[in-house]
Amino acid sequence: MKKVILVALVVIALVPVSVFAQKQIVIGMTVPGLQFPFFVTMKQEAEAAAAKLGVKINFIDAQNASDKQMAAIETFISQKVDGILISPMTEDSLVPAIEAAVKAGIPVATVDRKANTDKVLIHVGADNVEGGRAAARFIIEKLGNKGTVIELEGTPGSSAAIDRKKGFDEVMKASNVKILVSQTADFTRSKAQSVMENLMQVYPKFDAVFGANDEMIIGAIEAMLAAGIKPATKVTIGFDATTDAFTYMKEGKLNATIDQFPGKQAAMALEALVNKIKNNVNPPQKVVFISPLPVTK
Repeated sequence: MKKVILVALVVIALVPVSVFAQKQIVIGMTVPGLQFPFFVTMKQEAEAAAAKLGVKINFIDAQNASDKQMAAIETFISQKVDGILISPMTEDSLVPAIEAAVKAGIPVATVDRKANTDKVLIHVGADNVEGGRAAARFIIEKLGNKGTVIELEGTPGSSAAIDRKKGFDEVMKASNVKILVSQTADFTRSKAQSVMENLMQVYPKFDAVFGANDEMIIGAIEAMLAAGIKPATKVTIGFDATTDAFTYMKEGKLNATIDQFPGKQAAMALEALVNKIKNNVNPPQKVVFISPLPVTK
């Protein structure tokens, strides 16, 4: 009898632990940079969604550099993570790394910003074109369909910057509000403040400012304040619905921002990844857009 028990224990010891307990799913996640409040919110809400799904997130901050984000994906591949969730810096820069991950058998989902490849499992983002349109309609209504606007664009080559500008310009061209100038400020507050300072010297008479993210519109507002211009005398709108944007609205310095629901984006992309990893089920749609909305308080 003792021999039988001993043999049974030996057999059990030889069975892989995975037979008795399923290995926790690990998702590698990287975003353009945590210096952007929008991505801080996305990271926090993605981690909350991951906890509900029972999966772990390994996070790497790209620090607003495509080469660092590419290195992050290479790290995830070497770690043999189960899936990758990425908001790519630009549409093209991360394509080789993303396709290398997929070739290695790791499904990849993009969120917020798109990558120019059909190899991703799913893209979940805000309809940035419609968000640009919503911002334009807000300004047109506030100005009574007349006047001028300064447009601050995001990082060149990023899908968010391209699409927001496309929607904004489309609606503006069909109105009586004139775009005085459209210039990039790289989605950053300090760059936007500097750009706005220069633009106000060339275009001292303007009625509205659109920042393609909240960091840029806040930078523009700070430039106006430094120049002795009261922001309340202009129509201002940003994009992302960050905490700072709501503070500026509460203080009467900012009119509105566009909410694109980063937590919802991340949660939907994670669910698709986990379903693919666990059940080998592809999402019914490869591209899902959430409609962004302007908020004023």
